[in-house]
Amino acid sequence: MAWSDVARSGSSNDRPVERGPRTMTQPRVTLYSRPGCHLCDDARAVIERVCAELGEAYAEVSIDDDDTLPARFGEEIPVTFVDGRQHDFWRVDEARLRAALRA
Repeated sequence: MAWSDVARSGSSNDRPVERGPRTMTQPRVTLYSRPGCHLCDDARAVIERVCAELGEAYAEVSIDDDDTLPARFGEEIPVTFVDGRQHDFWRVDEARLRAALRA
């Protein structure tokens, strides 16, 4: 099954929702967000645009679906990870994300 075929069923043990081109590798970008967060909506738009341009997939994880994530990220959402390392929080700088994905 491709990562882009994965869908969250509501359980905190499920994988995050994967979006982007079909690929068998783990997405390089992960967006930790919360429903109803306007900054998360803005970050998602930037991530979608850059990932589509570069042919990368991304995963989005709601911090409300896991008991440990609110304590970890709290008020810093949205939080963006690239290649498993924290990249940004609150805002996603489009040029900086593009450069990180090209590296």
